[in-house]
Formats: sequence, C-alpha cells, structure tokens
Amino acid sequence: MIKIAQLSCGSEYSGIQKEIEEAADSVGAEVFYPDVEFDEIEEAIDEFGFVPASPNLRLMIARAKKIVDGEVDADAAVVLSCFRCSEGALVRSEVRKFLQQNTEIPVVTYAFTEKTDKSELLTRMEALVSIVEKKDLLSWDKQTGISAGIDSGSSTTKCVIMKENEIIGKDWTPTKEVVPTAQKVFEEALKDAGLEKDDIEKIGVSGYGRHTIGDAIDADLIIEELTAGSKGAAWLANRLKGGATIIDIGGMDNKAINIYDGIPDGFTMGGICAGASGRFLEMTADRIGVEIEELGEYASRGDPDKVEMDSYCAIFGVQDLVTSLSEGSAIEDVAAAACYSVAEQVYQNQLQEVEIRTPIIEVGGTALIEGLHEAMRAILGLEEDELIVPENPQYAVVTGAALLASAVWG
Repeated sequence: MIKIAQLSCGSEYSGIQKEIEEAADSVGAEVFYPDVEFDEIEEAIDEFGFVPASPNLRLMIARAKKIVDGEVDADAAVVLSCFRCSEGALVRSEVRKFLQQNTEIPVVTYAFTEKTDKSELLTRMEALVSIVEKKDLLSWDKQTGISAGIDSGSSTTKCVIMKENEIIGKDWTPTKEVVPTAQKVFEEALKDAGLEKDDIEKIGVSGYGRHTIGDAIDADLIIEELTAGSKGAAWLANRLKGGATIIDIGGMDNKAINIYDGIPDGFTMGGICAGASGRFLEMTADRIGVEIEELGEYASRGDPDKVEMDSYCAIFGVQDLVTSLSEGSAIEDVAAAACYSVAEQVYQNQLQEVEIRTPIIEVGGTALIEGLHEAMRAILGLEEDELIVPENPQYAVVTGAALLASAVWG
C-alpha cells in the first residue's frame, strides 16, 4: 500500500479528515501522520526559521523535518491547510518547498474548506499513487506501435491516434453522454488517421469519464489527467528532459505541475471560482459577440489597463466587463482585461503552490487564446522563449494517454 504522509492543520476540526482518508483508501493508499516528539517541534522550528502562531502549523513543520531527515518512510506527501487561513497558506507553501528541495517524493498541496469532500481530493490522491506506482511507466518517453488516447474532459472529449511517436489522427467534440461521445471522437480520429479499430494495439483513457469509458471499451490504461497531461505536455513541447512547469487552464479547474524528465514531482489543482477558468473566457467572448477562437486575437490588440476589473468572481467579473462596454470601452481592451484577470488568478492561486520552473509549458484549450499567454508572460516577467505553447496544446492529456498506453505490456 502506498504511504502518503499527511502534513495538515485543521482537517480534524473542519470535519474533512474522513474525506481525506476515504479518498486515499479508494486509490489504494494510506494517509498517516508522521510521529513527532514534543521536544522535536522546537528544534524543527529553529531550523525552519519561522515561528507560526498556530501549534498545529508548528507540528506540520516538525513532521516535514522528520521526512527530510529520513526518519519517516513515506512514498508521497499531502500538505493541507484551511483556505481561510493566511498563515496556513504561507506555511503550506514553505513546507512544500522544503520537501521538494530536500526529498524526491511527490508532493501535492491543497487549501480545504469545511465543505471539501472525497470527490475533490480523489484526483490528487490518484495522481500521487500514479507517480509512485507507475514511475517506470512514466519514464517512457517515446510512443511505439499504434495506440489511441481518449480524454473525457469536463467541456470536451478528445482522441488522438499515434503511430511510431507521431500524431496521425485527432478529433474533439463537446462532452455530452460520456461513452457515446468517446466512441464518436474515436471513430472520427480513426478516419483522420486512415485506420480501422482493429489496427489499434493499445488504448489509454483519461479525464473525468476515464473509468466509465475504460470499463466500456476495455482500455489498456486508465490514468488520471494530471499525470497523462504532464507526459503529453512534455512530449508536445519536446521537453522530456530537464525541468519545466506546466500550466493547464481548464474549463472547470486549473492545474500547475512541476516536472523533471517528464515526470511530475509536485502539483496543485484548483479553481475556487469559474472566474479563474476557461469558462470565464467563454462568457467574455459571448458577451462581446465573438467566437472563443477569436478572443485571443482581439485581446492581443487590446490594453487591459483601460478596463477596470475589481472582482475575480465570474459573475461580478462579467458585470465589470458589461459596465466597461456600456462606458464605451473597445472590445479589444475588454478581451485583454479578461485574459489578464484569468492569468493573475492562476498566478496568485496556483503558481504560489509550486516552484516556478522555466520554461513554462502552457497547454489545454485556453492555450489557443493568444492574449492569455501574452498576459501570462507579462505577469510572470518571462522572456519569449521562457513560455512554450506547443502545437496542438489542447491535446496534451490525450497525447499522454496514448503515449503511456503504448508502454503497457500484455
């Protein structure tokens, strides 16, 4: 059983500890608290160089030190603190850095609320288990034979067909009924590749509907989207060696993932409000009367400073945009302001939870919006070559699923 060290503050009192344990158990893992003696807490705090007011945060630091000192046998670590606690956010981030700089175990961080449930934690736990259990598989960096990948996402379902390390067919469509939608994109991708179903040697599935689809088609590999997306992004960007940070701004949630040699070693997922997601950009495009595919072009010609965005909430953000339009703002400026708003939230909410490694690889459907990666470069102060938007960025997850499926034996 995979052993995940839990470093947390307040999970017992908020009522979510059971949810954490059930999420881990459902993916074949066990969470545990590293044992710490009372006198070891002060020693750890002295070494850490910061004295939190909360006793539980001090204990979190001491438990992290036990892992770093090699006195605790942990396969991975989850670092949790309350969403409303600013001191908790600071310590959570510093503990994450401490573990990543001094160990080789994968680490995930999360800010919980009293309403956090098992389903919100499941993908995070599953990703930790995948990284530990499938490390040999994840080191595979070249697709062989003929394989297919299917990604059943919250907004769209995608399929790619790969042959000898090249994408030879692809298709996507909005997600409706999970299995029929997956079957449709699979058939269309096969047509694009000029192949039949019997030509496919391996199939990998990922995304929200992965288990349903995997069972329906007897897939060779079922893998969560964070791990598959990491491998696919690294392959698309030709960054399978060395370090990088992947940003995937999705229709429902966002991911920031640190990789080294194409393998994740730290990540965060989130999106408290749709104002930080691709959904807000869709709402903006609809409001200014352009197709989502055109939004980036308008944004690249606009000036975000000419539009006041006081709220990061999707609903109130749209109200800000409506107000600006009514006052005569150009739609180019409104589009640019929307892109900057999303990029700022990703920086504040996701990129504070990981070590930013360049190059940054931007993937997902939103990576097709030119104004968004222009905003990201500006906010992060990146040079042109420090942010990579690979060809076919919307197919990162499904490419990773196809590539990894080809490595499955039997």
